[in-house]
Amino acid sequence: MDFITVDRRGQVTTITLNRPQAMNSITPDMHHALQAAFDDFAADDGQRVCVVTGAGEKAFCAGSDLKAMAAGESRPYPRNGYAGLIERFDLTKPVIAAVNGLALGGGFELVLACDIVVAAETASFGLPEPLVGTVALGGGLHRLQRQIGLKLAMGLALSSRRISAADAWRMGLVNELVAPGELTAATDRWCEDILKGAPLAVAASKETIMRSLDEPDLASALRNQASYPAFAAQAASEDKIEGAQAFAEKRAPEWKGR
Repeated sequence: MDFITVDRRGQVTTITLNRPQAMNSITPDMHHALQAAFDDFAADDGQRVCVVTGAGEKAFCAGSDLKAMAAGESRPYPRNGYAGLIERFDLTKPVIAAVNGLALGGGFELVLACDIVVAAETASFGLPEPLVGTVALGGGLHRLQRQIGLKLAMGLALSSRRISAADAWRMGLVNELVAPGELTAATDRWCEDILKGAPLAVAASKETIMRSLDEPDLASALRNQASYPAFAAQAASEDKIEGAQAFAEKRAPEWKGR
């Protein structure tokens, strides 16, 4: 746990990769520390938004620690895969990547697994795995084509090119691009806006978007959405009634998360 920090303020959990001297690259033990941190966030009803970022100004995360791999350090990935997040498909709470610098290889894959991306103008992204004789196995090849389309994904994956934060924004990989000194404030604004919504409604919205990707067509998505667990929970919630009452009474709603 020395190589990550976890900070809880109000309803927001911030997980920081804390190896700035090594570009916040991830060691085998860090995968399991991250798994535990995301497990705690997922299980805590008082925590509604998670922010993932990197320590220092140079790197968000440069991917796997190749020096550790070369030294023979090895350990199977945890239950939810790379960084404890890549294969975490049941998390309906929002996860925000605050990208402060390089996001390469597994670091880029970690960004792609987040729901919202706020990036400093100095950040950059890429999948350079072929340059070291390997393949992006942490979901990057699958998520990238779904998020930016086939040709752009092929271009990045096959060339190992690094793209700027501005290019990533133009491709739709980044929600907001800010000056480095404004990254924390911009991320805080996203958290504040999310927290204004009813917890179950936010969860249902995320779940519905993600599940619809697996539907064969729009008609099927609309037909099946009522059966999605978070969607059904929101539809039968006290907060749904509270939202309508608060609007009618011209007051701020008091969400209970049920």
